Amino acid sequence: MTEAEIHHKPRRVVVSDGDDGQRVDNFLLRELKGVPRSHIYRILHRGEVRVNGGRVKAAHRLASGDEVRLPPVRVADREPAVAPATRTLDRLEQSILYEDDTLIAVDKPAGLAVHGGSGLSYGVIEALRAARPDARELELVHRLDRDTSGVLLIAKRRSALRKLHELLREGGTDKVYTALVAGRWRRDQASVRVPLLKNVVRGGERMVSVHPEGKPARTDFRVLRRFADATLVEARLHTGRTHQIRVHARYLDSPILGDPKYGDAEANRAYAALGGRRLFLHASSIAFPWGEKGRTLKIEAPLDEALQAVLTKLEKSH
Repeated sequence: MTEAEIHHKPRRVVVSDGDDGQRVDNFLLRELKGVPRSHIYRILHRGEVRVNGGRVKAAHRLASGDEVRLPPVRVADREPAVAPATRTLDRLEQSILYEDDTLIAVDKPAGLAVHGGSGLSYGVIEALRAARPDARELELVHRLDRDTSGVLLIAKRRSALRKLHELLREGGTDKVYTALVAGRWRRDQASVRVPLLKNVVRGGERMVSVHPEGKPARTDFRVLRRFADATLVEARLHTGRTHQIRVHARYLDSPILGDPKYGDAEANRAYAALGGRRLFLHASSIAFPWGEKGRTLKIEAPLDEALQAVLTKLEKSH
């Protein structure tokens, strides 16, 4: 065990998409592990915790991109960090799609979480920090589910992180995913605009559900290719809710193949027979204004070999 860690200086943490809508007191309990609950509420009451520069109450709900100031505290003992394997570090370096002085874009492999926690020793961000110990400001710009592959942005400077979060909040990015869904679509496109509510417990499992009290969400789908019992679609995000594409696809009665949480068991068995071993959802591109005035940066990631192999088998059997 290491000695208890003391933060002598305030820290600033940017709220990720996955923590969007979380109460600030619950967020602090996770970020400040080992700090007594009574002390968490004390520093909130005293105004020592600031969100975007302002005081907040314990019930305040955070939004993706918020900046939370954490005061100096003494946190509990922690186990020594587990260093990522060299092959993981090499794989990540080889997956870099774009890099400049302020930004890194990687083609995140399926199966690798974006960050550690919940029993995981490390994720993409911890691995990159280990690979680049001199890059002290590396931060995730957004998240991808562990089983989703594709374009993931990491900021190298806090100024870049703020700019990118502003673009995400204001709809200044064009995020496109590729998904293989169950069923053969007759229509060429579909736009889903239904609200999503996080953490609805169903059978003991936390889910995201379509719910009138949820947050507004919009996904536009467009058919790329039709097969006998499946359809390859492009999904364009206009909002960034947790599991948004997966839940909206299910709402259309065409769940994404390989989805253990929102999918169809029979369709998933047929998908597995084709060699499908994971969720067929890939962050294929993102575009946004960057660098020189008026310049649009578009970063693309091709489907990996495993997903492409499924499509090849579908083509042959079509």
